[in-house]
Amino acid sequence: MTFQVGDKVIYPNHGLGVVERIEEKTILGTTCGFYHLHMASNDTTVLVPLTNADGVGLRRAIDNCEVERLFELLSDGKIDSQQNWKGRFKDNSDKMRSGSIYDVAEVLKSLSFLSKSKSLSFREKRMLDRARFLIISEVSEVVSEANTSVEARLDTALERSLLLRNKALARAKSVRVAAARPAVARRAIRAS
Repeated sequence: MTFQVGDKVIYPNHGLGVVERIEEKTILGTTCGFYHLHMASNDTTVLVPLTNADGVGLRRAIDNCEVERLFELLSDGKIDSQQNWKGRFKDNSDKMRSGSIYDVAEVLKSLSFLSKSKSLSFREKRMLDRARFLIISEVSEVVSEANTSVEARLDTALERSLLLRNKALARAKSVRVAAARPAVARRAIRAS
């Protein structure tokens, strides 16, 4: 994927940047093209080799249509809840590095859900905060709204998702209990 000067791009795990210029530099005798990205979050410049842009996951910022799809995903109630800390952390780290805002949203949902039932480790808490930041900053830039209004919308979507998830878990539990009752009744009849 190639970018032009002025394009808004996402650098995985760092957030939104703008391509300020594209230039060639000679480093240790090798000439290579670079994107100069101005990172919005911390006012820094990052150089990304043109040949490695796909490898690091550099992508265009989402558009307005994708913002709606993102909020649907955030509020759908489908939450991955892997219990093993080590496996969960590895999966979430891979998703954060992928550069996909949808993967970041999955991390945000699962860690938000988990944080409601137990304390997160320092590293997971930091990952949760980073996922929130990445989503809020990108959506805020795309829809030209203040971070606070996007954050409120994000919180509403997450609350809806957690509510739907809890309802689904309660339904599944009541079905298991109902299914177990006839078996208990049959055992009681046989025992008498």
